[in-house]
Amino acid sequence: MSTSDADGLLAEQLLRLTRRLHRIQRQQMEPIGITPAQSRLLRTVSHYDLHHEPPPRMADLAKRLDVVPRAVTTLVDGLEASGRVRRVPDPTNRRVIRIELTDTGRATLRALRNARRDAAEDILAPLTTEQREVLGDLLSALVDGMPERRC
Repeated sequence: MSTSDADGLLAEQLLRLTRRLHRIQRQQMEPIGITPAQSRLLRTVSHYDLHHEPPPRMADLAKRLDVVPRAVTTLVDGLEASGRVRRVPDPTNRRVIRIELTDTGRATLRALRNARRDAAEDILAPLTTEQREVLGDLLSALVDGMPERRC
């Protein structure tokens, strides 16, 4: 098998694995009542919370998520309706609205982390501990070779 054939096969395997992981995660998220896009927005808001930064503005979220502001508005509307985030006025500029996590949002993030861990365990079940370590090293090499992602 030529290098390009092997690389093509590897790329196909990675894509199939990614689709399988996403499918398992969606199944895990369904009982939580959240979409993958909402999950990503919650994780992004939590980044500010964890780093003790002021809650983000809608424009901050749109930039970090690399989406149009209208998409963020729709996501925030849904998360606010479910009590996971709230809009709060900026203490220094009354025209600015910031988005912060609620306790329900933090609990949802914990449930999502558990769902991701369960999905990963399902995917990794056929591998031994040593194989998982090798895979982790290989994935780190790939991730470290890529430009940094925002979230």
